[in-house]
Formats: sequence, structure tokens, C-alpha cells
Amino acid sequence: MDDGLNKTNPEVRLRAFRAIDDPETCALFVEGHTHVLTSIGVTKVTSSKNGWTTNPAAFVIVVESLDGKKVYGGARVHVAGGSEPLPIEAATGNMDSGIFDLVWKHAQFGTGELCGLWNSREIAGYGIGSIFLIRAAAAISFQIGIESLFALCAPYTIPPGIAVGMEIEKSIGNDGTFYYPKLDLVATTMILKDVPVLSKAYEEDKNAILKIRENLNITRLEILRRKEITIRYEIKIPNLDQWDLNATISQAHKTFLKTKINENEIDIL
Repeated sequence: MDDGLNKTNPEVRLRAFRAIDDPETCALFVEGHTHVLTSIGVTKVTSSKNGWTTNPAAFVIVVESLDGKKVYGGARVHVAGGSEPLPIEAATGNMDSGIFDLVWKHAQFGTGELCGLWNSREIAGYGIGSIFLIRAAAAISFQIGIESLFALCAPYTIPPGIAVGMEIEKSIGNDGTFYYPKLDLVATTMILKDVPVLSKAYEEDKNAILKIRENLNITRLEILRRKEITIRYEIKIPNLDQWDLNATISQAHKTFLKTKINENEIDIL
């Protein structure tokens, strides 16, 4: 097993894959994410049955040790039209059914959701959960082919969401906000409306995302608040020739009216 992160010269791999292609790493993702959620008192853990691990429209990003044995953090991009509704639909549909119309409107052109963002305490402070995974999600969304990207954001992820070009979607909830996953926590609905263009992204973030999109396997020295970490980006998604976005879009309308709300499912960015 990996001995732990080298705090003097930290180096990790940030890797993207389709969930159904790597069940072993999905299991490590679930274990790490569950630990983080329970440590902050959230006991109704995300997708308790972890249906996303077998969802053909779920893509995973992990930050892991170079030997791949330890996962320090991660996030997911779910595409509407997969084997389950988007997490934001399951989370907020019982509070405002308008989310279904909103997702459906964007799903016709290819939409998804950035969800399940987390990082372990071991890697806290390096920007993994606050910006670098979010940038990577924006980058792989272009590779997947979707036009837009939803997120249900905790307060601390709103600024990095805005930085990559997301906007608060005020048409649902209370001007976009919900008390979720607990009454003392507020979640905000956000959406990146133009994944290919990133017209509202901050220049620094847009340039970083474009650089990663142009070089899907690239090593970058990333700096946040004077802390440095070397990230080996490996976000060229394997087996993408087996991915059919149009087929997934065609499924979106078939599952739209069948969506069932599971109040025990939690997924907040």
C-alpha cells in the first residue's frame, strides 16, 4: 500500500475513466467519499447503493497515488440519459419539480452533472477539491461531448464554479438554493451553459482548462496559495469509441417522466 503523500514534493495522478470500465477504482472512490461524508456528520451517504458504478453514462475523475493504490480525492460527471436520473434531480425534485424541466431542456443537446466532489484530509490545502478537479471535470465534459454541466454546490464550491464559467441557476428553489443535505446546510444550483466555449470562465481558469483539453496526458506543477503539487493529468478517457452520446441523449426523454425521488440519496459538490 502507498505510504502516503510526500508533503515535501507532492506528486499525484489525476485520471479519468468511465465508471463501468474500472470497478476497482470506483470502490476506492466510494470508500474515500463515504469516509469524508461521515466525518462531517452526513450519514445518508451519496447514492447508498452506488448505482453510478454501473451507470454507462457516469464518468469518474480520481486523484490517486502514482501506483494507483490510494485515492486521495475525486469527482464524477454523470450524463443525462444514463441508467439513473442526474443526482441533482434525485436530490431536489421533491422540493421543486422544475428541476426536471430544466434538465430536460438541456439534455436534448447533451448535458451532465458534476457531482461527488471530495478530497481526503491528507491532500487538503493543495486545491484538489477546490479547483483542480473542477477544472478537470470541465475539460472531460468537452471530451464526452456534452454542451452543458450542472452542479449542486456547497457554499465553498461556488467561487471555483464561477471561475470555470458556471452561473447560479435562479429559476428553481429559492433563487437557486435549497436546504440540502441537511436543514443547516445550503446547496446552490449552478450550470456551465457552454462547455465548448467557456465564455464566462476567468481567464486563468479557461487557459488551464484549454491547456488540459489540448494535452489530455500532461504533467503540470500546480500552485495554490504558495503550495505546490505536481499533477500528472491522464484524462484521455479509455474506450471512448464505445461511448455514444446521441444514444444517451435519446434515452433522456424516455427516463424523464419515470424519475423517482429517493430522499436518502445525497450528492453535493
